[in-house]
Amino acid sequence: MNIGVFDSGIGGLTVLEEVIRLLPGYDYIFYGDSANNPYGEKSDERLMEITSDIVEWFRQRDCRLIIIACNTATTRCRKELMKKYPELVFIGTVPAVKLACDKGYKNILIMSTPATNESERLNELITQNRREGQNLYPVACYGLADAIENDVPQAVEIILDSLKEQYGEKNIDCVVLGCTHYPFIREDIEKRFPNAAVIDGSNGVARETRRQLKLLDCYPPESEETSLEVHFTKK
Repeated sequence: MNIGVFDSGIGGLTVLEEVIRLLPGYDYIFYGDSANNPYGEKSDERLMEITSDIVEWFRQRDCRLIIIACNTATTRCRKELMKKYPELVFIGTVPAVKLACDKGYKNILIMSTPATNESERLNELITQNRREGQNLYPVACYGLADAIENDVPQAVEIILDSLKEQYGEKNIDCVVLGCTHYPFIREDIEKRFPNAAVIDGSNGVARETRRQLKLLDCYPPESEETSLEVHFTKK
């Protein structure tokens, strides 16, 4: 059995790295859908078409477990994909709001794409996990994932400087990276919020993957090394 991992581009590689670190020895196939980046600008119907095509591609390659290494695709498509493909296991990626709240941070900035920021799932995470005295600030980072994907550092700088100006006086002590592209600019974010812990959900995805593999009784042979195939679509 192969493990499929997909994202709207390079961002999913940050999740894949953590999954392989925790779970070496398996056979992984990564699908970076740069041709359709960014996902956040697609309608729900179009995004379901795109993700369904990717799932069909994985099915042809004997992937029974698929990691959606994209917050936007997770919040908007995972439930429907689970209904459409009940024989497959889908592991999603969501902003690590629960982790930030559990650790007791008081002023939490949640960076995400506009689509994730507007999703019911993010609102649920905030409502379910916010504790008394905690302030959570969800913010839609328009264009940031696209700027990272296309390596436009000037745009990244402008967007992050705007965030600092808007939230610099909020005593931010934690920044949640609600998009798998954002870990690539972790140092740039830390410069704007030097007193804040910066966290993402990659480790949680890896641990859930381990749990699901155990439920499937799927263990890697001790003698085999990790294998990885990487595929990117182009615009």
